[in-house]
Amino acid sequence: MKTDFVLFGVPHLLILASIPFVSWLLVRFMRSGFEAAARIGLGVFLLVNELVWYAFRYSQEGLRFPEGLPLQLCDFTLWLTIIAALRRNRWCYEFAFFTGIGGSGMAVITPELWAPLLSYPSIYFFLAHGGVVITLLVLTWAKVLRPQPGCLWRVFVLLNGYAGAIGLFNAVFGTNYMYLCRKPASATLLDFFGPWPVYIAAGELFALALFALMYLPFRARKARSPG
Repeated sequence: MKTDFVLFGVPHLLILASIPFVSWLLVRFMRSGFEAAARIGLGVFLLVNELVWYAFRYSQEGLRFPEGLPLQLCDFTLWLTIIAALRRNRWCYEFAFFTGIGGSGMAVITPELWAPLLSYPSIYFFLAHGGVVITLLVLTWAKVLRPQPGCLWRVFVLLNGYAGAIGLFNAVFGTNYMYLCRKPASATLLDFFGPWPVYIAAGELFALALFALMYLPFRARKARSPG
């Protein structure tokens, strides 16, 4: 299959615009007294969407080891987002907040699609990645959960620990999870970070800077609060 997706075409721009709009609507819904319903609904939606995708994928392709496992950072972040939404787990939320809005958000902006836009694999891609961003924005904007002091470094250390484990898996099985061995075929931000392995180090610095920018509003709000 060949994709007909056009980067920043009208359908893509509509998808991008729908993410903050849907998030805003859900926050208003939560503030009307339906916090639990919206939060659990988002978690269940992400869970069901992922399970349906697994059923479809494995029915079509079978279990492809080692290259077909859900080990990408977006896969890990999605499950943490589900737990954060269903259980209001602070640790899962903090990790997902930085890696989900940063990683899944970037995936939506520069998607790596291999099927037509109006096909289930592409629809799943935007539902999963866009759903993660929406869920995290809603949890944050509705003040269900918020990044806490020290979270930036906790998340950065855990992210590198996960990347190290995935890098070891890649070395043993010859896979390319988290694009640690080579860049994705489609155009992404990594194209500006130089060749391998330079883009990995540049990506680390970019991630840290992005995390710091994402945490800055919460740090500034804490500094302005009395006491």
